[in-house]
Amino acid sequence: MLADLTRRLFDALSSRPFDPAPAREVGATLVDRHFTHPSSIARTIALLARTWGRGDDAELRDRVGAVQGALAAGYAERLQERTFAEQDAIRSAAMIAQDEAERTARVLEARFRAVFAGAAVGIGVGDVDGRILDVNPALEKMLGYPMDEMRRRNVGEFIHPADTAEVWRLYQRLIGGEINSFRIAKRFVRSDGDTVWTQLTVSLIRDDQGRPEFQIAVMEDITDLRRLQNTLEYQAQHDTLTGLANRALFQLRLDAVTGPMSPVQRVGLCLLDLDGFKAINDSVGHSVGDRVLVEIAARLAAALAGDRQLVARLGGDEFVVLVEGTTSAQDIVAVADAALSAVSRPVVIAGGVYNVTASAGLVEREAAGADSAELVRAADITLYWAKAEGKDRWALFDPERSLREVDQYTLAQLLPSALERGEFRLHYQPLIALADGAPTGFEALLRWEHPRLGQLRPDRFIAAAEETGIIVPIGQWVIEEACRQARLLRESTGVRPCVSVNVALRQLSDGRLLDHVLRVLDEHRMAPDQLQLELTERAVIGSDNEPLVELQALAGLGVGIAIDDFGTGYSNMTYLRRLPITGLKLAQSFVTGLRPGKPDHTDAKIVRSILTLAHDLGLTVTAEGVETEDQAQALRELECDQAQGLFFGAPGPAEQLSTVFGPKGSARSPGDESGEVPTVGGDE
Repeated sequence: MLADLTRRLFDALSSRPFDPAPAREVGATLVDRHFTHPSSIARTIALLARTWGRGDDAELRDRVGAVQGALAAGYAERLQERTFAEQDAIRSAAMIAQDEAERTARVLEARFRAVFAGAAVGIGVGDVDGRILDVNPALEKMLGYPMDEMRRRNVGEFIHPADTAEVWRLYQRLIGGEINSFRIAKRFVRSDGDTVWTQLTVSLIRDDQGRPEFQIAVMEDITDLRRLQNTLEYQAQHDTLTGLANRALFQLRLDAVTGPMSPVQRVGLCLLDLDGFKAINDSVGHSVGDRVLVEIAARLAAALAGDRQLVARLGGDEFVVLVEGTTSAQDIVAVADAALSAVSRPVVIAGGVYNVTASAGLVEREAAGADSAELVRAADITLYWAKAEGKDRWALFDPERSLREVDQYTLAQLLPSALERGEFRLHYQPLIALADGAPTGFEALLRWEHPRLGQLRPDRFIAAAEETGIIVPIGQWVIEEACRQARLLRESTGVRPCVSVNVALRQLSDGRLLDHVLRVLDEHRMAPDQLQLELTERAVIGSDNEPLVELQALAGLGVGIAIDDFGTGYSNMTYLRRLPITGLKLAQSFVTGLRPGKPDHTDAKIVRSILTLAHDLGLTVTAEGVETEDQAQALRELECDQAQGLFFGAPGPAEQLSTVFGPKGSARSPGDESGEVPTVGGDE
């Protein structure tokens, strides 16, 4: 295109006759083709002057000037025409846009008015000073005020007494221009005094300079929805049977008072469980049982009412009382006493009288930072303590006792692997005939050589072993190891010591004790009367027929049966008739106060009575825990048969048995001239 225009300019310069008119057309064409920047025409004219305006040819210079003028004139004329056309187009567009804007504004105004008047939600318009300028019919109906009255009021007059500070903090930020809108649930008081719940949205309208000018509030009536939510929330947080708070609400409140920002200093829990309630359901049915629960719940609610106390039903026959702001453990104890008293009164249902009691677990401690789950666990532990101690009572959480039980649980988990790894050992304590001081046998005492905790005595782990059942294989190992040691002692010294081992009720109930004893005695070539089994009074009293059959079979073989720690348990003489007992182990508590030459001392009288009874029944008696010569001499004067204790020798490894039963000791074996079967055992 530019090459063509250049040729046309050249033709104009060289035309005959000379005519600069084509240059005018070139200038117009440049504008038409959008070469409208000032540099376009300036550079074109300068190029003509530089190309053809040099030299002495006057005619050529005149022609160049004429062409330049024509080019500039054509360029300027066409540029002016274009400018006028664009101005007309802009003017026309502006007029059209103005008409359209006015028409749109009228349409929008009409639409707004239609929506404003016919909307189901309430709409109000106010200025930034809170003056109400306009409201729609829905808002009039919602609040019960006519428009004229609304226009005379200020937004601030609609503050509800229960509004939170957050509502008005948001409002101040809005009219201050910090935010453009906010949305919140808010209550309003109607003209008739009723409360209406709304979902309130307030938006800010700014002027042309961006300054806050108006506010528009849109309110949706959510009163029915709020009531439904409250109903559902109540149902979700309250027990359907009793109406008390349920586990969810209890946990919510507990979490609130145990958080890092707890509003109270201390907190207490009283966890209650009805004693024997299952018997009511089983005997008269769940319908009556439910009515009993309703009555108990009503009593608890009445007896423990208060702003700082929450009574909840956790499920079944388990209740809990949360006490906020306790000052000491005595506060929660008082709650427990009131609760147990309320429960213990007879419940009369449909003519039937039901005597109900409860057990309670209590915990009281600092609130801030407490672990809510740990609090509940502590209360549950103490509830178990109260049940175990006889029911119809409370127990207060004791951290040291809890640690002991945790220790028991931990050890219980390690017992099976300890047996597999051979961590158990036996220590042996000699049994001495008081008449001549000769050793008659030894008691095998279990020890656990724990790789980290060191040597553990039975009182640390036996209870856990009995509860888990691992006591059965451990007890089998003890019998076998003790008999093996007796065989080694017989082979090395020639004596036939009597071996005494402790047996748990769980071993008797297992049903394999008889077969195991027979196998071990045969394997180690021991006579049955060389083995004695020791049982506690508690185990004997708790025995049913099956363990009794096992004991009688063992006694029939000639195995000795002794009652360990006699006098510390039930001391019920009935089992002396119904069990095949051959001996008693007199508890150390009866031995401690004995002194020679004092037959009228209370302890001496008790021991004499026990010895007389035992000897009349053909039983031998071994005194446990003899620690002094005076105690030993007093027992000789009372004609006690045998003794064991630190005075005669502390428990120790098997190596020391050779010293005790060597030539100097010359242990008396079963079948000696006394004709008695020695009874050995007891604690060290």
